[in-house]
Amino acid sequence: MKTNFQSPQQFFRQRRLRLGIVLAVLLVIYGVSMVLVNFQTLASLMQVPAGLIWLFKNFIPTERSISYLGPILYQLWRTLIVSVSSTICASLLGLIFAILGAKTTSPLPGLRLVIRFGASLLRNIPVVAWAMILLFSFKQSDFTGFLALFFMTLGYLTRAFTETIEDLDGEKLQALQAVGANYFQCVFCGVLPEVASTLTSWVLYMIENNLRDATLVGILTGTGVGFLFNHYFKSFRYDAAGLIVLLIAVLVICLELTSTQIRRAIA
Repeated sequence: MKTNFQSPQQFFRQRRLRLGIVLAVLLVIYGVSMVLVNFQTLASLMQVPAGLIWLFKNFIPTERSISYLGPILYQLWRTLIVSVSSTICASLLGLIFAILGAKTTSPLPGLRLVIRFGASLLRNIPVVAWAMILLFSFKQSDFTGFLALFFMTLGYLTRAFTETIEDLDGEKLQALQAVGANYFQCVFCGVLPEVASTLTSWVLYMIENNLRDATLVGILTGTGVGFLFNHYFKSFRYDAAGLIVLLIAVLVICLELTSTQIRRAIA
């Protein structure tokens, strides 16, 4: 009986060959794409230094930028409220959908398929597309931005919560059912306590993500710090626009540090 023994040299040679083929295919795709869109790589790379110099020269906050601090902080606060409220509302509804849509806790198989399809549809529509769609019905308002973030977050968290619940060991649920626990007792005593820390981590992550997306949504809906950034940028007040970018970065970093501490506390 023959055994197919492969030496280490042959193994690494085959891996290098596969890697070379993949890189060659990617380069061919990139070259074809350059030709189709008439993109000049070298010319674009030559313009990068000049662009960075212009960016750092004009977008650095100055002493005059301090006079814009009041309106910027107010709009930044409104943006934070919209991002947090949309995430909290979506997480509560997403948790209900996840319980009904997970294999281990779904009461009806048909309902599970409907929830999974709806979650996939909601999360695969970009938040910018949601904002543009809702803009026709709700006009430029904070509520439009709230709904855009809400729908996208609802689909994302429903899918994430569903997978988290399905990864839970089913022996505990079976034990509860064996001692006569009903459906709600199994969910509230067997499922939610086990996945609470993971679900909280997902909610905190989405709050950070929605704060970034809320800035972009604000440009479309004419609200929040995104609208203020667009206004200053179009008014050639680049120093004020740069101050907005700096404050957004600081706020996101603070949220991330806070989220990390909360995750450590509940782990």
